[in-house]
Amino acid sequence: MANIRIHLIGVCGTAMATLAAMLKQRGHDVRGSDQNMYPPMSEFLAAQGITTFNGYDAGHVTADIDLVVVGNAISRGNPELEEVLDRKIRYCSLPEAVRDHFLWASRSVVIAGTHGKTTTTALTGWVLARGGADPSVFIGGIAENFNGSYRIGGGREFVIEGDEYDSAFFDKTAKFLKYLPDVAVVNNIEYDHADIYPDLETIRVAFRRLVNLVPRRGLVLLCADDAEAMALQRVAKSPVQTFGLSNGATWQAHDVRVESGGTTFGVRREGTAIGAFRVPLLGTHNVRNALAAIAVGASSGLSPETMLDGLRAFKGVRRRMQLRGTVAGVSVYDDFAHHPTAIAETLAGVRTAYPDRRIWAIFEPRSATSCRKIFQEDFARAFGDADVIVLPPVFRSTLPEAERLSPEQVIRDLHDAGKDARFIPDVEQIVTTVARDARDGDLVIVMSNGGFDNIHDRLLAALGARASR
Repeated sequence: MANIRIHLIGVCGTAMATLAAMLKQRGHDVRGSDQNMYPPMSEFLAAQGITTFNGYDAGHVTADIDLVVVGNAISRGNPELEEVLDRKIRYCSLPEAVRDHFLWASRSVVIAGTHGKTTTTALTGWVLARGGADPSVFIGGIAENFNGSYRIGGGREFVIEGDEYDSAFFDKTAKFLKYLPDVAVVNNIEYDHADIYPDLETIRVAFRRLVNLVPRRGLVLLCADDAEAMALQRVAKSPVQTFGLSNGATWQAHDVRVESGGTTFGVRREGTAIGAFRVPLLGTHNVRNALAAIAVGASSGLSPETMLDGLRAFKGVRRRMQLRGTVAGVSVYDDFAHHPTAIAETLAGVRTAYPDRRIWAIFEPRSATSCRKIFQEDFARAFGDADVIVLPPVFRSTLPEAERLSPEQVIRDLHDAGKDARFIPDVEQIVTTVARDARDGDLVIVMSNGGFDNIHDRLLAALGARASR
C-alpha cells in the first residue's frame, strides 16, 4: 500500500499508539489526537516522531488526510468524528487498519482467550524471534524482550493479541474477527466484558466465529484444560491440536514444578517426550501459556531446543507480576489481574513458589466487569491463597447499587472464612497500613487494570521512609 497520511482519533491508548508507531515505521505520515495526553503513551508517541494533538477539535481533521482510524472509545458527538462523517473521509476501526496494512500477506497467529492473551502473545512472538523466524508482533502490553508493544519483522508470521472487545462505535463485533487467523489459539473462555456482552453465550458465539475463520490448511490450538475452549472443536474446519496438563492433550505438560523465579515442566507431544522446559514465570497458567507458544513454534518449524532457549530467555511483560521494587525486605509487585480467575491463578502461582512467605493481595475493582455484582461470590473465593487482603471502594462506578460489586461484603465474607481482610477507603490509608504492618519477607501483590493512583511507587517510598527511621 502506498504511503498515505493517517490520523488516529483516540491515539493515546496502548493499542492505538502501537498501531500509530507501526504505521509510522511502514513509512506512512501518521498523527493523532486524544483527550488529555498522558505518559507513558504520550512520551512513546513523541519518541516515535508522531505529531499529537491534546484534545479533540474539528480543525485537526484537515483536507490532506487519506484515512482516519477511529478508536473504540470514541462515540458520536466527538468533534473530530463528526467532521470525518460530515466530509465523508475514509475511516476504519483499529482492527481493520491492522488487517489491511499488515495481515493480508502474513501468516496471522491470533492469540485469544479471556485470560493470558498478552503473556502468550509476548511468549509466542519472542520464541519465534529468538528462533530466527523474524515475526511481526502486536501486543496489548509492553514486552520486555522487545522493549515495547510491537515488533516489525521480515518473516511471514504476524503474532497478534486477539481481543474479544468491540471494534468501534460502528462495529460492535470482536476485534479478533478482523485478524484473518491462519492459526487461532484459544487459552480459555469465561464471562467477561459485561459492558459489551450480556452473557457467556454471546462470548461463545464470538469465539465460534473466530475458529470458523481459520482456513482448512490452518491450525486451531485449544486449551485441553478448559471445557469451553474444547467445545470449539465441533465448529473447526481446520486441523485442531490441544495443549494443557490434561491427559490426551496434543501438547501435554507434566512434572510441573513452581519455584522461586520460575516454573519447570516436561512436554510430551502426542505422548512422546520432547524435552524439559523452563519459563521465568510462576504458575500452571503460565505453563499453559508457554505450551501454546511451543505449539505455534513447532508449527513454524522450530526445534524443541530452539524453543527451550527462547522460553528461558523470556523477560516478561510489564504489569504481569512485575516486581516494582524491594524495600526493607518487602517486595511490591504490579499485576494486571482484574477477573476472579486471573486473581486466583496469580495468587496460586505465588503461593506455590513461596510457601513460607506472607502474601498481601491489594485489589482495585476497576474494570467494567469487576465493578459488577455478578462476581461478588467469586471474588471472595479468588483470594484464598493470600494472607492479607485489602480492597478499596469500586473505582468511580456509575452503576446502580443493586448491580455494583460490594467490596465491603467481599471483606466480610473473607472474614467469615478466617482471613485477615481489610476494607480501606483510600490509597493513602492503604499505603500507611502496609508501611506499618508489612514484615521482612512479605510479598505485596497489587492488582488493578488501571494506575491505582500510583500506589506502587507510594508503597515503596513509604517502606523506604519507615526503614530510614
